[in-house]
This record gives sequence, C-alpha cells and structure tokens, in this order.
Amino acid sequence: MSERATNADMKQYYAARAREYERIYDKPERQSDLQQLKTLLPPLFAGKRVLDVACGTGYWTQFYAPMAQLVAGVDVNRETLDIAAEKNWPQGRVEFRIADAYTLPDDLGQFDAAFAGFWWSHIPARERSRFFDSLHRRLRAGAIVVLLDNLYVAGSSTPITRRDADGNTHQLRRLENGSEHEVLKNFPDEEMLKAEVADCARHACYTALDYYWVFRYEFAGA
Repeated sequence: MSERATNADMKQYYAARAREYERIYDKPERQSDLQQLKTLLPPLFAGKRVLDVACGTGYWTQFYAPMAQLVAGVDVNRETLDIAAEKNWPQGRVEFRIADAYTLPDDLGQFDAAFAGFWWSHIPARERSRFFDSLHRRLRAGAIVVLLDNLYVAGSSTPITRRDADGNTHQLRRLENGSEHEVLKNFPDEEMLKAEVADCARHACYTALDYYWVFRYEFAGA
C-alpha cells in the first residue's frame, strides 16, 4: 500500500472514530501515567506560541492551553476539529483549522513551541522526514518540540497484526459501529527518535512512563 493510500485510510478512520476517540483515555491501568502527563505538559508551553499538530479533538490541547500565549491547532479532519471547538477555551488564544501535517501552510505563521500527541506513531517510515521538514519550517530557532505517544504494552495495547516491507507495524481496530480498520501504528525507541532529529535538535530528552513516552528537543534552526 502506498503512503498516500495509508494516509487516506488514516484520515477516514479518525473521521469515523471522532466521537469515541477520547474513550481510550478511560483505561484504568493508564490513569497514573495520564495524571503525570497532564502535570508535565503545561509548564513546557507557558507563555509560548504553540503549534499543535494533528490536534484531533483537542484532548491534550485543553491541559496546556491555559498557560500558553497562543495555540494554533491543526488537523486534517473536520470531524475531530468540530469536537475540539466544543470545548471551553481561553478567549482569543486558541484557534483551530484544517491543515495537512505534511504540508503546513505558510500563513500559519511562526511558533516558538510545537506539540504532536499520538501522531508520530501514525507516520509511515518513508514520510517522517517530510513531516519534520514541514514542522520545522513553522518554527523559530530555539523552539521547543514535544512529541507524546504510546509504548507498546502487551495486554493493554491493541496487538500488532503485521509488519510491512518498510518496517511499519499495523493494528486491526474495530469501531463501535462494527467497522474494522487496519491502522499503521509504530512504536519507536529512544535511539530512533534522537536519530531522526539529530541534524537539527539540541537538548533532546526521552522519558518513558509505563504506557507512554515523551520526547522533547529544542529546534536548532534551519
């Protein structure tokens, strides 16, 4: 399957899943990790102009937005952004718009921070450099970048059903309407993440909790 087809399938899946997306955070075993993350994120973005890539329903945006100077949340799906818009946001400091993470438009402006929650894992291996190039064009030198995603934990994570020729792993997921979707979901290690931004990052830091990882770095500039 081509990257274009994979990305189109992912877009369709998250549009269909929009209204049930946040239920994944109800898993009892993950509550301790989630509380740690909700405490960790806000100070990282205090007073900053934040680009929230693939923001989805704004679940994570809501925790740090009150401390940020401005948040621009972008996502490819109108369905998820409609849910994000229903949340209670600091007046005049949060905006949402449709945009493709691989081709972030120039008119978004420049930012001194970026966040991508549960997005890296869905990027096909061949597309990662295109994503980071797109992201870094929207950042000022010295901007902080924070990526948050899942660790694979047997018994809690959806099982991996196949690995493709590029090394991407895939899961078979069922939605409440009974439809099944094959979803690309990768699980990196610390070395892989650091290697991807080695040419443009400073002070890279990887933190593993029980169910999630956080990777942050300072963008050194083009």
